[in-house]
Amino acid sequence: MVFFAPSATRRLTRASRSNFAYSFLVLPRAQREGMYALYAFCRVSDDLVDAATSPEVAAAALKAWREELDRTFAGVPGHPVTRELLRAIRRFTLPRPLCEAILDGVEMDLTRTRYATFAELEGYCARVAVAVGLLCLRIFGATGQAAERYAQRLGMAFQLTNILRDLRTDARRGRLYLPQEDLRRYGVPEGDLLSGRATEPVLALLRFEAARARAYFREAAEGLPPEERRALTAAEIMRAIYSRILGKIEADPARVFRERVALSAPVKLLLALGTSLGCRVGRRPPSPEPAP
Repeated sequence: MVFFAPSATRRLTRASRSNFAYSFLVLPRAQREGMYALYAFCRVSDDLVDAATSPEVAAAALKAWREELDRTFAGVPGHPVTRELLRAIRRFTLPRPLCEAILDGVEMDLTRTRYATFAELEGYCARVAVAVGLLCLRIFGATGQAAERYAQRLGMAFQLTNILRDLRTDARRGRLYLPQEDLRRYGVPEGDLLSGRATEPVLALLRFEAARARAYFREAAEGLPPEERRALTAAEIMRAIYSRILGKIEADPARVFRERVALSAPVKLLLALGTSLGCRVGRRPPSPEPAP
């Protein structure tokens, strides 16, 4: 297991060049540090599986990380990241089941490389993405069922966008998250996706999956509780950035086979500034649409 120097969570977040990091800039210090800790916990959890040399090594590392989470909730963390996570747990009352759900989702990557139906994929997304969103709500100080529904839909939108963006990378690891029922619906052989062949059926499938992600973005935007808009400014910045990434995929689905679709730092900064201003003046964000 990798160990980090003091202030590890902040450095790890910045070094990862995460899209989420731009949203942290608008947060007060305590919330910002809480988000650094949560992001670092998720990043380390993912890397235990993605960077492992074998499934056996990954399983052993994940088991040790679960034990570290146990120690953290017992108040005796032994890792720089979990020491900072403990401060966030105490300050924001982060629920243990949601933290454990993240590890459950990561563990699914050890045992599953395919999903038969979208319902099955939803179960995976609920662990690796929606659970994170619900933890973010605690840090942001947003409460209520409307805020939870917003976080759930946004978490789904983020993860479905990630699945499209990372299609090529995941294929190299032998993983294919797009539901098998969707491949059959569009007559797409699995080999075409794994080898990056942008046939018409493949492009039709990718457009369908992008439209599904777009629908979740739209539902999140429409369900944003007006009274929570300022508290959820950071989440809205995340939405603006990821929605723009999805727009690039919608404009050219085959792009996911050529490169990892991303935004430049200046574009992300402008989106962060514009979204932050809109939330502060109470302007309702527009329903996200595909980028031109």
